[in-house]
Amino acid sequence: MRKHRSPTTLGRRAAFGLVTAGLAAPFIRPSLAQQAWPEQTSIPDALKGSGEVRIATYGGTMQEAQQKAYFEPFEKLSGIKVRPFPGADPTKVKAMVDTGNVEWDMAQLSRGSIMNLQKTGDYFEKIDYSLIDDGVSPEFRFEYGLEMLLWAQVLAYRTDAFKGATPKGWADFWDTKKFPGDRAMFGTSGGGWPEMEIALMAAGVPADKLYPLDIDKALASYDKIKKDVVKWWDTGAVPIQLLTDREVTMTTVWNGRMAALQAAGVPAAISWNQGLLKRDAWGIPKGCKNKVNAQKFVAYSTMAIPQARVALGIPYGSVNSKSNEYIPAARQEVLPSAPAIKSQLVNYNYDWWIANRETVIPRFNKWLLS
Repeated sequence: MRKHRSPTTLGRRAAFGLVTAGLAAPFIRPSLAQQAWPEQTSIPDALKGSGEVRIATYGGTMQEAQQKAYFEPFEKLSGIKVRPFPGADPTKVKAMVDTGNVEWDMAQLSRGSIMNLQKTGDYFEKIDYSLIDDGVSPEFRFEYGLEMLLWAQVLAYRTDAFKGATPKGWADFWDTKKFPGDRAMFGTSGGGWPEMEIALMAAGVPADKLYPLDIDKALASYDKIKKDVVKWWDTGAVPIQLLTDREVTMTTVWNGRMAALQAAGVPAAISWNQGLLKRDAWGIPKGCKNKVNAQKFVAYSTMAIPQARVALGIPYGSVNSKSNEYIPAARQEVLPSAPAIKSQLVNYNYDWWIANRETVIPRFNKWLLS
């Protein structure tokens, strides 16, 4: 999902500072002592085996966290070797399946990517839900994939910009009189989907009444903020750089990026209210060489303790409701799966976007160029 790849130009010094501080990476390194992470001491016999499983991830520090959180423990407990590959991408899955040269057994993608590709052909295996822990609720399950990581697209702001005032939602993002300064929002140049939900909530549409999205109303809402948006970003490092450089006072952002920003001492914070709750998923490419082992790893990685270990390593949430038992209260304060935060978020409707993206995105792009 977050392959999620102008007037604003970032200085070389600022960009270098962000890279050296680790802010240009999509995830922060494990932030809590690994010796304090909960341990999984056994697994069901159905998840044990031999051979290997080849897993495509987003690479970088995300893969490093996954390596410690569940690749190494899974190998030890199951007897199955994990071979990770950076660069998960639905277009690569399509090419592999089309040519019959399937190099991955599973890939970290988004529900939307999996469903969109599946609409065009038979590209993924069905998930064996008989293996899946009952702590994974139905909202995260779908026929050709299993969601396994929660993250949020949220409002971020500089805490030194508004004389102590705190933005509480998207109506405040749109209010440039009370909260002055330039803005940044997610665009479509990297193949992403525009933040129509955000525009509608700014216009007063209740979170539980968003879908089906009213595109005319969303574009009319966008009209009111367009002149104040100095950057339509498409890679997660950009809004972080903009906040650090004081190029904007507010931006939309992926929540995981903010942890490193705050650790570097930048006066910035998240407003969780009305954020979009999004999810990464495991997909098993059709015709992979180790399908059985892939199904076993999907099941293991979504058990409560492996999910908790990942959440302790990176600021993203668990899909297993039992994981909270293993996550300290202090860590819950930055996780989108924590009950107090999740209750403020809006569940992103991938099904609606898959059905309507071919109509909505051209309309948004036309509006953006107008």
